Amino acid sequence: MFKPVAAAAFGLAVLAGPALADDDPTEEQVSQIMEMLAGMECEMDPGDIEMEDGGFELDDVYCAEGQYDIDLDANMQITNKRAE
Repeated sequence: MFKPVAAAAFGLAVLAGPALADDDPTEEQVSQIMEMLAGMECEMDPGDIEMEDGGFELDDVYCAEGQYDIDLDANMQITNKRAE
């Protein structure tokens, strides 16, 4: 009796997972972020840009002064910059 219920709950969780995830950034957003980073003498793999909480999370940003994770708001303003 437990197995069918557990299997059904797992199936629903798997199906709901993608619906709960944030969307991928558009090509225009990625381009804007990459231009902003170039102006800061930074670079990163565009595949490491994720949308999160209405803004963006940039993982593994390499700058002249070190490596960072950077959070941006919806207006592309830095809200957090953490050294890695």
